[in-house]
Amino acid sequence: MANIELKNVTKSFGKKKALNDISLQVHDKEFFVLFGPAGAGKTTILKTIAGIELPEKGLVKFDGEIVNLVEPAQRNVSMVFENYALYPHITAYDNIASPMRSPLYKKDEEYIKDRVMKVAALMKIDHLMDRLPARMSNGQRQRVALGRCLVREPKVFLMDEPLAHLDAKLRHFMRAELKEMQANFNTTTIYVTHDYMEALSLGDRIAVINNGQIEQLGTGDEMYYTPVNEFVARLFGEPEINIIDAEFVLDGGNKGVRLLNQIKSFDIPEDVYEALVATGKTQFHIGLRAIDLSYSFERQSEHDIHGQVYSIEPIGNKAVLNV
Repeated sequence: MANIELKNVTKSFGKKKALNDISLQVHDKEFFVLFGPAGAGKTTILKTIAGIELPEKGLVKFDGEIVNLVEPAQRNVSMVFENYALYPHITAYDNIASPMRSPLYKKDEEYIKDRVMKVAALMKIDHLMDRLPARMSNGQRQRVALGRCLVREPKVFLMDEPLAHLDAKLRHFMRAELKEMQANFNTTTIYVTHDYMEALSLGDRIAVINNGQIEQLGTGDEMYYTPVNEFVARLFGEPEINIIDAEFVLDGGNKGVRLLNQIKSFDIPEDVYEALVATGKTQFHIGLRAIDLSYSFERQSEHDIHGQVYSIEPIGNKAVLNV
């Protein structure tokens, strides 16, 4: 198993700075998620850990040892790619067995067979061992790719959007499978995704990446309930969080806020007021999630916020109101 650390890592491709002074630490046996939009730098972090990309500045450490100059094959990592990267001309069995047949490992065929069949049973694909990839569904190919990653018992699993090409139902099923897999193997796992549901459901901790930098690092609850900025707040939740302009109001000693374009003001706790004052700004944004709001077509209290509903989107047993 492994503790992985990136310390002040910078990586550029031409004039584009893919990673800008990134520092993070992944704990032993942790399921760590790199989350963010396309082009944020998530895959570059993964490839830097694997040794496929070399940082221009900074250090990559495995269990406290610097591995910048260690060849990828010597780092003992297993990587699952977005496009599965299966060998099309050999069976599922041979695809899973291929890492064990590397000259670096030199395992005998009896040992290889035992490992492959154990992994195949765990991934529920032991009935597919004689099939070529072309005769498998996307979900089956994904399981074979994961099996190939698992067979070698590496220090760390690196997974680059492994569920991206699956339909919604299969993605939901495979999320549960991945959690079970990680619990069974108890191995450090670093997982890249642009799907916030995957990030929240899988990650022990999440690093939100944007433009080659870490916007926030913490648990899923911290991302959802205490985002550090508007960018992070907008990434989590469906529908997207409501961002509303507001300003301070001092009314007869009462400290409150008023939504812009509204007459009424609202009292706020003293600690919230002091935190806002510390910013030195009189106008700011308030984030309100739909789950924290209620609506009525009749006046309920003097604190009601009035608006006009211009569309209703039914979603199963719920509906989204656009106001």
